[in-house]
Amino acid sequence: MRTPVILITGAGGEIGHGLIARLAGIGRPIVTIDIAPLEPALARSVRREFTGSITDKWILERVLAEFEVDLIFHLAALLSTRSEFTPITAHEVNVEGTLRLLEFAQHEGESHGRRVVFMYPSSIAAYGLPDLATKLRAGSVHEDEWNTPRTMYGCNKLYCEHVGRYYARHYKQLAADTTRRVDFRCLRFPGLISAVTVPSGGTSDYASEMMHAAARGEPYACFVRPDTRIPFMTMPDAIEALLRLAEAPCERLTRTAYNLAAFNPTAEEICKVATTAFPGAKVSWRVDVKRQAIVDSWPVSVDDGAARGDWGFAPLHDFARAFEEYLVPTIRERYR
Repeated sequence: MRTPVILITGAGGEIGHGLIARLAGIGRPIVTIDIAPLEPALARSVRREFTGSITDKWILERVLAEFEVDLIFHLAALLSTRSEFTPITAHEVNVEGTLRLLEFAQHEGESHGRRVVFMYPSSIAAYGLPDLATKLRAGSVHEDEWNTPRTMYGCNKLYCEHVGRYYARHYKQLAADTTRRVDFRCLRFPGLISAVTVPSGGTSDYASEMMHAAARGEPYACFVRPDTRIPFMTMPDAIEALLRLAEAPCERLTRTAYNLAAFNPTAEEICKVATTAFPGAKVSWRVDVKRQAIVDSWPVSVDDGAARGDWGFAPLHDFARAFEEYLVPTIRERYR
């Protein structure tokens, strides 16, 4: 008998840390795939750990042979900044890896006779506004507007949103077996800010980097302009959103991909919080032209009305609570 489990790919990343902690508390067995071994404290909460790339076919074959997977959190990805330097590798990991996992989910569903819920974190990088003036005029953007991403990462994410919808709604409908086995559900995340893990490779990471550097007493040169504004949310709210959507009744969902957001400060507003909370902080501004252009192509805010209406998305943290109740005290304690 194969053991029923939850599968998490990219489990060692920022989202994976919080997700494993929450799921372990529920008591469901967890199997993970990551390119590197998990930290010992994290690994203790996992039933089985597979080390390797999501593009390694043999790993998925082993999981399929040994476990009965009914819920997948596909977190493995090459992030935005790194993807710009290695677009072919980004496509292999972000697109081909996702396609392999969708096919794996289809086979899992066929083997144990029920749907597999496939949770996919997409990104605000799926948007692409042509210039700053258009961005400011556009205001709050709906899921189906401005889907012209500027980066390889954004292209990868948007394409996989479409492929996931295909597997959920159209795959095998023309064949003899018309049973749909993949229940694809996607969250289009804004910038995520974590107090627990240090960010790496994301274009929106200036917010987290600034806070962690301030707490360590290290100078930080912010790579975007002070007036840069995009949507953000805290990591605990992101984890809660993933779990809430995973549990939502299928008949309530009107979309396969949902916008999420909680607050949208400027980089200067984040800087003021960091320097007030950590008086020794030294923040300067050294704009990276390429990364600034990427952030300028993302919306000022997004319309997340569908998520709030369909499955009750309601972030705990607005801008004030995010920093006062979560980020500042948790980061302060981390570096005490």
